Amino acid sequence: MEEKMFCFQCQEACRNTGCTRSGMCGKKAETADLMDKIIRQLKLIALTREADCQLGRFVIKSLFMTITNANFDEAALQKQLDEALRLTGKNPPRLPAGVLACGNEDVRSLRELLTYGLKGIAAYAEHAAVLGKEDEEIYAFCFKALQTAATGEDAGKLLAVILESGAIAVKTMALLDAANTEMFGDPQATTVKTGVGSRPGILISGHDLLDIKELLEQSQDAGIDIYTHCEMLPAHYYPELKKYPHLYGNYGNAWHLQSKEFASFNGPILMTTNCITPVQESYKDRIFTTGMAGYPGVEHIADRAAGKQKDFSAIIELAKKCQAPEELENGTITGGFAHAQVFALADKVVAAVKSGAIRRFIVMAGCDGRQKERQYYSCVAENLPRDTVILTAGCAKYRYNKLISGDIGGIPRVLDAGQCNDCYSLAVIALKLKEVFGVKEINDLPISFDIAWYEQKAVAVLLALLHLGFKNLRLGPTLPAFLSPEVTKILVEAFDIKGITDPQTDIQAMLTGR
Repeated sequence: MEEKMFCFQCQEACRNTGCTRSGMCGKKAETADLMDKIIRQLKLIALTREADCQLGRFVIKSLFMTITNANFDEAALQKQLDEALRLTGKNPPRLPAGVLACGNEDVRSLRELLTYGLKGIAAYAEHAAVLGKEDEEIYAFCFKALQTAATGEDAGKLLAVILESGAIAVKTMALLDAANTEMFGDPQATTVKTGVGSRPGILISGHDLLDIKELLEQSQDAGIDIYTHCEMLPAHYYPELKKYPHLYGNYGNAWHLQSKEFASFNGPILMTTNCITPVQESYKDRIFTTGMAGYPGVEHIADRAAGKQKDFSAIIELAKKCQAPEELENGTITGGFAHAQVFALADKVVAAVKSGAIRRFIVMAGCDGRQKERQYYSCVAENLPRDTVILTAGCAKYRYNKLISGDIGGIPRVLDAGQCNDCYSLAVIALKLKEVFGVKEINDLPISFDIAWYEQKAVAVLLALLHLGFKNLRLGPTLPAFLSPEVTKILVEAFDIKGITDPQTDIQAMLTGR
């Protein structure tokens, strides 16, 4: 069968090998080709230009556009490629496009691991930049990483830059955490409704908190409600967002269910970042994109002009003409346990661990996905003993955040820190526990990791955890297709990364620190 493309950057890679005719995500071969060319051109920019803030911002935006389920709009991608061509310095070297241009399997694996981690870093750096936080060191590393991914041949040197990317991932997530909390306040423990009201609504998905803030401000007197979806659920945890009474609740679940959930919402949908799936006719006339997200035939809301907000008037006016959402469920979800909120519970946590009331913390963070194998994570959560606490962040939580209830001495059994980038909070919590309990090694804490991954931001989070010294990490539902056997061996031997098996076996292993 003729190969029209090759992409293996996400967990859905066909047969856990690679997509060759079209992406399992819905990406066409032509779209994949444009993304390959953008990545090549970014490498050439890094090889021919010096990093500065303006050029660095362009690079991270471009990388963000190529993340899985971010942008399917070939016109937008072509425009970005044209600008990249314009920005490339003089006398660039010849550089082929596409993953398979590198013939050595292990070198290719290391280059792509670096590139995908960089894409995740870029996404978080762009979120921080939108909120006015930039760091030239991050931009400089992006150029260094792109240069290495373009020409690196030595496995040792490639691995060194990959490990350095973990340090930059931590730095970037810390920058974003500071940007979020300075603008929106520290997340607070909050109970969020999952039912619906009687008024028309707008459903907002993705990850961009400034977008929801501006939407809330512009719609507060419009007689409509705002609902969050998927990774926008944590908006309810921030004081400066939850103060709006028309931020009604959360609608639906993780990203892969949006074709059904968007259809039943009835009102307009705003996709602010990645996690958009192929748009269905049932809601195509009422979905909008903004930021780095895009889809052909879908209206795109332009970036904000300097000193001004984005203009959400079109989506607000459409909402007024729509029916109220159809109810999917009627309950509550509790979250808001980022590091500041957990530190407020520190005395209770320490006492519970020392008394034996809490035997172990299980970090079940990361991404959700559509494969039936991901039911594993629900089974693990449901079968964990009642003296364990789940630490979570990202959309993986939708596998269990409505299943597990109760608390241990006032500490909820599921502590949701927020979005995928808030995995940083989980690392900060672990480091604080290391200090409180006075253990020498972070891996001596009663914490086990059972991580679900899907796209490239999860790769950045993984590299961040490795940089911080965490070992014995379970990663599933499959190990990445872009890891060659030899590179997998290196990671297993150095960090004890392992795949998942079955729920009961893994639970017993985690409870004993294995």
